[in-house]
Amino acid sequence: MSQQDSKSASILPNGCGCLLLLMGIGVIGAIALPSFLGDSAHDKYMTSYMTFQAQQYVSSVNRGQQAYFAEKNAFSSSVKALGIGIERETTHFKYSIRATKKAAFNYAVAKGNKSKSYVGGVFLVAAKNFEPNAAKEERTTTSILCEADSPGTIKPAEPTYENGKIACGKGTTQWPH
Repeated sequence: MSQQDSKSASILPNGCGCLLLLMGIGVIGAIALPSFLGDSAHDKYMTSYMTFQAQQYVSSVNRGQQAYFAEKNAFSSSVKALGIGIERETTHFKYSIRATKKAAFNYAVAKGNKSKSYVGGVFLVAAKNFEPNAAKEERTTTSILCEADSPGTIKPAEPTYENGKIACGKGTTQWPH
């Protein structure tokens, strides 16, 4: 082994020690950071997390409704019946469904005034609207996710499907924007 090789070998363990030290400082910083940010930054983070969770839940219920319809030729009026493992209530939202023969409306209604509520809609539509070669009587589903324009605990207006167009209800905006 040359003199050059022995120097490289002796430096390597010290380099790893520095890397481990920097990683440890990073972990401690990540743990301590929320206490330095203050309540408003923490509240903002929590609101973002809650919003993301509600969006994901309603999107999952929309997809669950589409799969349920494909299998049973009907929409479910029960979150549990969809079999997607979503609770009917979390700390910050209440989840519910209103199903008809032609649509299912899936809600995430905020429990507090800091978060916006969400509504998803899954509609039974003529497959020809999406696939020109589909048979005239063939049906498929289409969905939308809408966010309330303002925070609050009121159930948002249901989306609509009219004249081949899906749209969010009054006081809501399609998500993602």
